[in-house]
Amino acid sequence: MPSRGGNTQVQRQPAVVVVAVAEPARRRVRRRRTTMPVKSSASFRMTALPMVVAAQLLAAAVLALALVWALHFRGGVSWGRTSNPLLVYTAHPLFMVIGFVICTGEAVMAYRIVLGPRPAKKAVHLLLHLVAMAFAAVGLYAAFKYHHDAVLPDLRSLHSWLGIATIALYALQWLVAFVYFVFPGAVMTMRADYVPWHIFFGIVIFLMAILTAETGLAKFIFPLIDYPSEVFVINFTGLAILIFGVVVVLAVILPSRY
Repeated sequence: MPSRGGNTQVQRQPAVVVVAVAEPARRRVRRRRTTMPVKSSASFRMTALPMVVAAQLLAAAVLALALVWALHFRGGVSWGRTSNPLLVYTAHPLFMVIGFVICTGEAVMAYRIVLGPRPAKKAVHLLLHLVAMAFAAVGLYAAFKYHHDAVLPDLRSLHSWLGIATIALYALQWLVAFVYFVFPGAVMTMRADYVPWHIFFGIVIFLMAILTAETGLAKFIFPLIDYPSEVFVINFTGLAILIFGVVVVLAVILPSRY
């Protein structure tokens, strides 16, 4: 501004230079997100249908081999008091294989086999387990009757221990499932919480039945060194039972629809 003395003094202020530092443009790099596959039954990339069909064929093979062995090589089954005790004992492996292996496997796969509403599947599942326990009861009676008639000690082998444990757990599983899923007083939240445990223990008990059958068949092989044809039938029966168990477990864990 002009001063009173006439001298014009220009008061210069230091210029402030604003330097805009432009940040380097960030390159948007689209990173491909690597997603891990979901750990579920769908990861197998197949449905349960092929395993269900294979299980039916294997069940027929197991039944045919067990009948050929019991009727042709063992002379059939007899409950008479004066009959050969071995004919009574033959009923034990035959009824156990039909009940604890075939019927139990079909019961485990009931939700994959039966076409219809869920109550119908549940009813078939429950009834097949009941039929399996009925066959097992007859087979267990045959074993104890043979030991009693032949004056042999009971429950001395690993096979017998596994068998008693399997039967006890089987009956307990069926009773608890009846209370949770059939009894009208059960709470829905309790049912939902018990479902995964029911499936887990069901598979475990089924595998215990397979293991018990295999150890039981092994007991018949050692006295039959001079009868190779019967040994072959027993061995093929054991292999068919083992493969049947594996296929049943696969049919359970695979999805019904992909």
